Amino acid sequence: MNNVILIGMPGCGKSTAGVVLAKVLGYEFTDSDLLIQKREGKLLREIIAEYGEERFLEIEGEVNAGIQVDRHVIATGGSVVYSGKAMKHLKEIGRIVYLKLSYATICSRLGNIRRRGVVLKDGQSLKDLYDERTPLYEAYADIVLDAEGQDVEGLMDAIAKALDIL
Repeated sequence: MNNVILIGMPGCGKSTAGVVLAKVLGYEFTDSDLLIQKREGKLLREIIAEYGEERFLEIEGEVNAGIQVDRHVIATGGSVVYSGKAMKHLKEIGRIVYLKLSYATICSRLGNIRRRGVVLKDGQSLKDLYDERTPLYEAYADIVLDAEGQDVEGLMDAIAKALDIL
């Protein structure tokens, strides 16, 4: 299948750049966080509060492993990389692009991360989370794209160029 899958930390621009990229490519746009919310009938933060982080990660893995689309730009939740099954599936249906940003930039972009539905274990800081996820993003990515200092248009152009699709 011919999809572009965007991975990376919350606040790195997956959804924002993904919508623009989909328009430019003539693709559909899918936000896997919205698929999770639709399936569960709750906001991400409500799912995490009600079921706990572990169950949320299971749900996220199930939803992402079940995505069956073609010619879509898919923005994933930042924690999708914890599900090997979901990442294997996503790799089978498209090319995975990691939008890499520095920890300082992620910090400056994020407000209340709990309100965004970010999975943090008890006592885990955003820096701990960044350090834990970065190697996973890099391992799963077909393309690692430095998104530092890029606006939406620049990021979209860089993704398209890296994928050789424009």
